[in-house]
Amino acid sequence: MAQIEITNVSKNFGFGNRAVVALDRVNLQIEKGSFVSLCGPSGCGKSTLLTLMLGLQAPSGGEIRINEQPVLSPDKSIGTVFQDANLMPWRTVLSNILYPVELRRLPKAQFRERALELLDLVGLRRFADHYPAELSGGMRQRVSICRALILDPDILLMDEPFSALDALTRDEMSLELQRIWSLHGKTVVFVTHSIREAVFLSDRVVVMGLAPGRITEEFDISLERPRSAEIETVDRFNTLIHDIRGSIARGRIGVDVEMERT
Repeated sequence: MAQIEITNVSKNFGFGNRAVVALDRVNLQIEKGSFVSLCGPSGCGKSTLLTLMLGLQAPSGGEIRINEQPVLSPDKSIGTVFQDANLMPWRTVLSNILYPVELRRLPKAQFRERALELLDLVGLRRFADHYPAELSGGMRQRVSICRALILDPDILLMDEPFSALDALTRDEMSLELQRIWSLHGKTVVFVTHSIREAVFLSDRVVVMGLAPGRITEEFDISLERPRSAEIETVDRFNTLIHDIRGSIARGRIGVDVEMERT
């Protein structure tokens, strides 16, 4: 049974003749424990769809249900990671991770050990008392992932979390995320412009097209796990990248430079 059910969802911004249809009758089901990536050109509604899943905005039409309940507001069963780690510079690493606990007025003492265990998981325990400015970009994103996991959410929504990183760090973070996902079994919805990244990480890649945002095609990624860098030599891996790139080209209008470089 699907953990996330998106049924005929549309989203409009503005009114009348000036209204922009960001999403048009999107239908998608995501199974519990799966890793699903959303790919497509800039402006196709990937991030908007994530915002609706989070409950930060309401759809103009249709419905989103998570764990069989309609999404009406933000829920602690969902963790989020964005392009920017958004760590508070005046807080230590440990204090940043515990911030969601403070927001919900939960006892920090009960979550401190879990926060340290998460830092162990990403190899950063010795940096618990450091500040964000003392960390590299990849380290800050690891802290951001720990913060998203501190309340043990069922679902992790990730909006281009590695796009600001250099190529080598991005590859390292993909391996790290795969390892964390395999250990915790969370449901992950991952927005990315990188087709290669999507194929490497996912069980399924969902392609979205423009004018207005909609799902145009889906690809099952039937590659063995765990996946390593050597998978790039596998014919099936490269065939999937080629097919997804072609699907995106068919579903877009104009030229998306960032996608062309991916």
